[in-house]
Amino acid sequence: MKRSDLKKKKKKWPWIVVGVIFLIGIVYLLSVYMSFSSALKEIRSPIEREISDMRLNEIQLEEKDPFSVLMLGVDEREGDAGRSDTIIVMTINPNDKSTKMVSIPRDTYTEIIGEGFNDKINHAYAFGGIEMSLATVENLLDIPIDYVVEVNMEGFEDIVDAVDGVTVNNTLDFSVGNFNYPTGNITLNGEEALSYVRMRYDDPGGDFGRQNRQKQVIQAVMSEGASVKSLLNYRSIFNALGANVQTNMTFDEMVDVQQNYSGAVGTIDQLYFEKGSGGKRDDGIWYYYMNETELAEKQAILKEHLQLNK
Repeated sequence: MKRSDLKKKKKKWPWIVVGVIFLIGIVYLLSVYMSFSSALKEIRSPIEREISDMRLNEIQLEEKDPFSVLMLGVDEREGDAGRSDTIIVMTINPNDKSTKMVSIPRDTYTEIIGEGFNDKINHAYAFGGIEMSLATVENLLDIPIDYVVEVNMEGFEDIVDAVDGVTVNNTLDFSVGNFNYPTGNITLNGEEALSYVRMRYDDPGGDFGRQNRQKQVIQAVMSEGASVKSLLNYRSIFNALGANVQTNMTFDEMVDVQQNYSGAVGTIDQLYFEKGSGGKRDDGIWYYYMNETELAEKQAILKEHLQLNK
């Protein structure tokens, strides 16, 4: 073989390598898309209404309108409709690149929209599922809820394991069963994380301490889910989501959020309800009563973040 022919052959190899790498990339992205599409069919759960009654116009995610999400952590028991023991509202504003997150105490005494009486807010799910929970939270916070995400808490550990665990900063030294949770930064697998967020009775903060741990883990899952490491582990994540999550968000809306709102997830401002009071009513059941001034303050903060006054 002539030396000139050998040089030509050598020059072809880099382009062949680039072509193979490009082909592998296309196959990988196609695999991700197909897996995501399959998982979406499982998690997509449309609700009856198309737009909140509190909005004049439908939000435009491609135009970066701020929006809100209700997250319900549901414990479903056999033969029972279940309870939404975790109730978290997030408002996402891409314009100031921030997210606000607030937990609503599950024992909050409020009007159950659609039933015509007051009860614990977590009972709304048992009475009327996602839609009644959504309407009741809207009424309490006086803001439109645009999307809802329901998470089966029994499968929550699968989601944590799918992102290879989460790291949180624990402020209370405690133990639950065989699990020990020292103060400081700790890394939790799925089973440990579920036990961590469920502990309530040994916490001096009661349900408020529990809410804080829930928000810690959710924030950590969001952070891990957006990492490159998780992208490479997409199959496990999609499988976990498909089996344990329901949402009314469409595929196109998810794409718009990923493209236009990713910067807002990096800064999460935690809001708290902590000035209310608890007590029993004539039925002997303990309820949490919101402090009206504090509730009005939180309503105003969330409205401003959603740019509802503009």
